[in-house]
Amino acid sequence: MAAEGLPLRLDPGASMEVNVAATAPVVIDARTRPGDYVAGVVDAGGSAVTLELLADGKPIRRFFRDAAGRSDFRYVADEGDAVLRLNARGAGRVLVRLDKRIGVAEQVAPPKKPVSPMMADLAAKVAAGESTDAFWRIAAERGTPLVEPGPEGKAVVTFLMRGARRSVRILGAPSTDHDPMERLGDSDVWFKTYVLPSSTRLSYKIAPDVPDLAGTERERRVAILATAKADPLNRAPWPAEAGDAYNQSSTFSLPDAPAQPWIAPVGAPSGKLSTLAFASAKLGNARDVTIYTPPHFNPADPGTVLLFVFDGREYQSKVPTPLILDNMIAARVIPPTVAVFIPNIDGDTRATELPGNETFADALAGELLPKVLAATSLRHSPARTALAGSSFGGLASSTIALRHPEAFGNAISLSGSYWWHPDDAEPARANHVAALVAKTPRRDVRFFLSAGLFEAGGGGRPSILETNRHLRDVLEAKGYAVIAREYAGGHDYLVWRGALSDGLLALFGRAEIKAP
Repeated sequence: MAAEGLPLRLDPGASMEVNVAATAPVVIDARTRPGDYVAGVVDAGGSAVTLELLADGKPIRRFFRDAAGRSDFRYVADEGDAVLRLNARGAGRVLVRLDKRIGVAEQVAPPKKPVSPMMADLAAKVAAGESTDAFWRIAAERGTPLVEPGPEGKAVVTFLMRGARRSVRILGAPSTDHDPMERLGDSDVWFKTYVLPSSTRLSYKIAPDVPDLAGTERERRVAILATAKADPLNRAPWPAEAGDAYNQSSTFSLPDAPAQPWIAPVGAPSGKLSTLAFASAKLGNARDVTIYTPPHFNPADPGTVLLFVFDGREYQSKVPTPLILDNMIAARVIPPTVAVFIPNIDGDTRATELPGNETFADALAGELLPKVLAATSLRHSPARTALAGSSFGGLASSTIALRHPEAFGNAISLSGSYWWHPDDAEPARANHVAALVAKTPRRDVRFFLSAGLFEAGGGGRPSILETNRHLRDVLEAKGYAVIAREYAGGHDYLVWRGALSDGLLALFGRAEIKAP
């Protein structure tokens, strides 16, 4: 037995038996340095023992008190002269063992084995000093991202970048957080691997050496746009005719991704595009809207659908809606459809008009709809009139239809931003539109809601996926007709160009006609 003040030294892997009592505590020196990680075991048998950590002779931590049997302890030494003190209520013989004492320099996590078999094989070769040239030749031949078999219904997908200096991030990866790639050792290989549903479709950009700057969180996040560009080894750039890689995205689809049969030219007769000047007294602004009329347009046909589309420029380019309508109408899977493309005046106006703006809703119902009816000679039917849009446009489709069901009886919402709420809304209400639906009488409106499985992250707010599911449930509970779809994709025009036609089929499709 050692007297207090004369510590017993104990090294890792060693153990000692000591006689201990309340009146004769034992002091044990694990010979630590600041930052050392220490772990050990006390086996008190039938005794009741207490173990404390002392610094400068004063207790700073108690690991356990009056404990019998086996007890573990672990700590990080803040002070180099810290020691352990062990005492018991009665006399007893106690076994003390020191399992680990790991210095700061040794506290390095072992390298993670890559999920991708190809990357695991490359990691072993790089560790053995081999060149990466053969790997890059294979990547160039196969195209990126690399796709390998995964668990049932999934695939292992690896994004790659060669030769960045400091870092690489992915814009549009299967997350909402601009995921960082990791470097393989000190090689020129940067990679990020995901296990994804075999129905995945997405677009993305690779951003090497993003500036790491002071500023707001948003400023730091949008700095990714300074270097984000198409993946040079990807074989499916989009759009193909972009002027440079910074204005292109890269795309990929796994084998079970839903078909998008209506986006390719097949020689279907083309509709006509015309321009209609729309000056709104309610909004105090003006813009030109584009009207698509189908081939052989007959304004007296009572089955004709009237479709208003937000983000009108994007829905004539990134989503080739006129071509989609040409193909679907020619295949007779939807009725003849007139589409009105409503452009944004600018980004600030979009952010003001689309999310829950009652004045904008009133302008569409009271000013734009009558002008379109007059210009096309269509007979108005709310049941054959729809609003469609994505993101804020999806939100607008639902809120405007709920405010003016006498004008718009259908809403096609693609990744609607239902995390949004007015500044004066109750903070506890995470889904303003769902709360609005719950507290108001049911309107005569049908809904098509879609969201991406990769839209689950909300950046500190409720996510698009979560709020779309919530709204779906509330609409169904209220008795609305609602069709909801979820896609293995993100907040992405590449997904929306298929989801738009799915929405048209769900709300206006001719069930007896099958899509190709």
